[in-house]
Amino acid sequence: MKLNYRRTFFIGLAFMSISAFWQLYDSIIPLILKHTFEIGDTLAGGIMALDNILALFMLPLFGALSDRVRTNIGKRMPFILGGTAIAVLSMVLIPVADNLVSLPLFVVVLLVALVAMSTYRSPAVALMPDVTPKPLRSQANGIINLMGALGAVFSLVLISLLVPKEGTPDYFKIFAIVAGFMVFAVAVLFTTIKENKIAKEMKALEEPTEETEEPQVHGSTRMEPAVRRSFWLILASIFFWFFAYNAVTTAFSKYVQSYLGVAGGGFANSLMIATVAAVLAFVPAGMIAARIGRKRTILTGIAVLTVCFALASLFTTFTPLLNVLLVFVGFGWAAINVNSYPMVVEMAKGADIGKYTGYYYTASMSAQILTPVLSGFFMEYVGYWTLFPYATIFMIIAFITMSQVKHGDAKAITPKNTLELLDVED
Repeated sequence: MKLNYRRTFFIGLAFMSISAFWQLYDSIIPLILKHTFEIGDTLAGGIMALDNILALFMLPLFGALSDRVRTNIGKRMPFILGGTAIAVLSMVLIPVADNLVSLPLFVVVLLVALVAMSTYRSPAVALMPDVTPKPLRSQANGIINLMGALGAVFSLVLISLLVPKEGTPDYFKIFAIVAGFMVFAVAVLFTTIKENKIAKEMKALEEPTEETEEPQVHGSTRMEPAVRRSFWLILASIFFWFFAYNAVTTAFSKYVQSYLGVAGGGFANSLMIATVAAVLAFVPAGMIAARIGRKRTILTGIAVLTVCFALASLFTTFTPLLNVLLVFVGFGWAAINVNSYPMVVEMAKGADIGKYTGYYYTASMSAQILTPVLSGFFMEYVGYWTLFPYATIFMIIAFITMSQVKHGDAKAITPKNTLELLDVED
């Protein structure tokens, strides 16, 4: 059994477009809120949580809905195409509202863009396990996350080049280029991936024994108590590590500008270092998990992030050492992110993958609703220095809950040779 890297690459284009948007959102929207509309960190954190509030309800809904939809172009593709179209049309109006200093227009177009993104994130992510055998999903998820990281790097490069160090920035060009990039990525996905054809091929290849490797929830079948306990523990772990990680990513642009004294779009260079490190680690993280297990790989990643966040809290001005830490942050996050989603859907039968994708995002989005507000409160009323200690504490909690997870590891696959791991045949 070998992973089809070529197919996985094209499927990853959907996640690439999504990540390009969210990197732009996390980097620029906090700056617009702070500098254009002069909104405090606590309220800004609440506004930044809007996407996660929407996602909390919409991702499980549209994930489950896409499980049941049948069209000539597939069950996931209609959501990906429609969501992308609405998102790109609305997102280019965000910098227009910024230039006009119109808060009502800004809120409306931002809300439309966020709703559109929420309609297709779960279907886009669920497309990978639809066409990938269970034991290979960590490796496939590594490719998907690599593609997502490349999308984030694309946005960061634009920010670094186009955000001036002095004067009032005009973000329109950045938003327009990212919108065009999203359209291009999804267009290539649509022309290269024939979802219905691949789904039929996968159904023919599925072995009956694969459905009995883990106790699962399907129809009237109830999850066994031990598996259910692991299921809730991994969702709790996802909640806590996103509580830590998202606090840092959401506030990083403000933190670097206001606390560490880096001007203009210079913060994007630091974020790019972490993202490139993750790019280099995504595929190896999936391969490592195939050898030592997903749980051990995730715990290693959590430990690395905990140490890095603790050390980062010691810096009061910018130093190149921070970028060194961010390299390890990228490695640690790759180890976590590549393997956590496959552990969740390992408990799902094929027909329920969209629903379990929704569960995964419910846990992550719940954290991302709360943490921008809570971390923003501490930054505004206690001090910006609280950001990394805050993240460290919640990473420690995530390590504790994850250590108790006992299910979700796929059966290891031993390749006949190392070249088999790099197979790209159809």
